[in-house]
Amino acid sequence: MESEGVVCLPPMAAEASGEGLPYAPENWPEEGDVWGWRTGRRVVPNGKHFQDRYLYLPNRLHQLLKEEKETPEPGSGSASRVRKQHIFASKLAVKSYVNRHFPDTDLKVFFDSFSWKIPALTTYGSPVPIAAQPIQQISEEAHEANCRLFFKCNANNEGCPSVVLEEVQCLHMMPCDICCSEPLFCRACSCMLCGKTVSTDYGCYSYVKCQVNSGMGICGHVSHVECALQCLMAGKVEGAMMLDAEYHCRRCDGRTDMIPHVNNIMQTCKDTDSHDQILKLLNLGSGLLRGSEKPAAKELLHRVELTISKLEGLHQLKCRTDLQDIWKEDDSLIGHSANNGNGVMDITVNEVKTESESLNAVPFSLKLETLTDQTLKDLRKSQELEYKVAEEIIQAQKTYLQNLDKQLEYEQSVLAGQKSSASSRLSSSAVRERKKQIKREMDKFEMMRKVGYGFSRTPHGIIKKHFGFKAVD
Repeated sequence: MESEGVVCLPPMAAEASGEGLPYAPENWPEEGDVWGWRTGRRVVPNGKHFQDRYLYLPNRLHQLLKEEKETPEPGSGSASRVRKQHIFASKLAVKSYVNRHFPDTDLKVFFDSFSWKIPALTTYGSPVPIAAQPIQQISEEAHEANCRLFFKCNANNEGCPSVVLEEVQCLHMMPCDICCSEPLFCRACSCMLCGKTVSTDYGCYSYVKCQVNSGMGICGHVSHVECALQCLMAGKVEGAMMLDAEYHCRRCDGRTDMIPHVNNIMQTCKDTDSHDQILKLLNLGSGLLRGSEKPAAKELLHRVELTISKLEGLHQLKCRTDLQDIWKEDDSLIGHSANNGNGVMDITVNEVKTESESLNAVPFSLKLETLTDQTLKDLRKSQELEYKVAEEIIQAQKTYLQNLDKQLEYEQSVLAGQKSSASSRLSSSAVRERKKQIKREMDKFEMMRKVGYGFSRTPHGIIKKHFGFKAVD
């Protein structure tokens, strides 16, 4: 049937499902064995058929698979993982199953018995897919699996959240033909800013996953929190981005409130016994909240920095105190949980100890060392932020000027080739206006260049007008 193409076959909607021919085998390998099929969301570039399609085992084979799983062969290891799969998302997975359980099968004859390609039904003006219909032939467990699929990680990461041995909840994902089309990139475990694999250790809070629904499905792309902070895509960001304790997804432009994320970091740290790991996670949380104008973020930042100061004090004194002790005085300061993202915290200012009080047990000279180090760290971070903002704005102005110059060259060349005097006068006027525009933008560029002397030596008006920073007298 594959050789007949997909033109004469009935087209299907996204996430439609069914049984048997023409899109799944019937009466194979035995009479009465009817396979199930389901379409995905993505189609091939020409839009003719689905790129994502799934094949389900019939009841009898699925039952045999479960029985085989219950009595695995000794030392089967990874083989048991293959036997567990009863939903196939690729031709390769189907071939692997058939070769393993029916080694004498002619694969060409098998795939010719049905159409692997499923024509896509065009639904103009309706981006939301039609809900899948239940597959009657599949057992109840297999039907529940209709919403839980095994995925292949494009980055070949065995620890990817999408390919763990347990079945994971399948959310409708937004189609992505940009980063997700790159080889060895997986939206579930590859940082979209640096491309490296994210770590699922310590509650997965070293990275953030965009759960924004753009109307085409959940974005689902992930980024390291550290990368997002360095790229000014998270935390408190002034200028055009205007973030306040938020994360901005570069892929879908969606925004995520990071206060619940930092709350979860705090809870994770309480169950962690590694000083260095706790400090690393808390510094990420501090970076997400620092500078925020939100009251909840300010209160939470105070708790985070208070805990950091305790940790650093213990480390410098080389105390062997149990790490759990640093949380004892903070138990009453638990903010809103991960399930509460309304930005309200049930704490009072009186319940929060000041930083100086937390260091009462530390010698005076050590207090000064700690406070000095923290001040210099804050200074370095603020200067790095100022530099990155200035770099982004000045580079953008440079590019704008270069584009204007190219436009001027084009208009001048058009003017030189014209013969009509009327149109020539119009073009001459346009060229003159373009030159005036370039002069204005060049004057602005020269004003921006004054920041090269340092923000403190640059006139406050320039800082506020061109770089978005509020001047402090």
